[in-house]
Amino acid sequence: MTRDGYQTDLSDLRAAVLDLGADAVGQLEDGLTALESGDETIARDVIDDDDEINDRYLALEGDCVDLLALQQPVASDLRFVAASFKILTDLERVGDLATNLARYSLSAERGADEVDVQTIGADACDQLEAALAAYEREDAAACHAVAERDDDLDALCQRASERVVRDLLEREAGDDSWAVERVLDDVSRVLLTIRDLERVGDHAVNVAARTLYMLESDPELLY
Repeated sequence: MTRDGYQTDLSDLRAAVLDLGADAVGQLEDGLTALESGDETIARDVIDDDDEINDRYLALEGDCVDLLALQQPVASDLRFVAASFKILTDLERVGDLATNLARYSLSAERGADEVDVQTIGADACDQLEAALAAYEREDAAACHAVAERDDDLDALCQRASERVVRDLLEREAGDDSWAVERVLDDVSRVLLTIRDLERVGDHAVNVAARTLYMLESDPELLY
């Protein structure tokens, strides 16, 4: 392969990672929409589209392996391919978390949420988009900003979880065992939703950490 062809492959890989990232964010936003509106069609679309994201993820991982094996990149190119390989895994897992949200929406009681899941979800989406932008622009400072911002998302999720548990303890379900079971199901769903959105933030930090290592060989955010 010519040098020009090799550089084109690297550029194509970056574009493909960003494209998958945009689709993962879109899936996450649709999952949140389904959770808020109860729209079963949107929820089913998110669930069905996860297979496509998985297939693209596997194909791109194969491209990374080919670049490593056939081109044997060194220095910054090697770090770029390795970082992209790892980032793809985080994006595929965000797609899985979006699918979880869609599934939760199919059994959710409208208006039953004790916390503002949509605000948490919007923050998680913004954090992931910021991490992808740092990767696209090769912006080390932005990588640090994403990691710092994750503390705020973690705190928001912690407060939301505590509120859900507190409301459960204060709610009077009486002696009706069916009502108790229904309350527990609802609380479990909300707690799982909060947990999954917190994990989106963790994957955003992973994207930023791999990008920082790619740019500066700095492992600070990897730990």
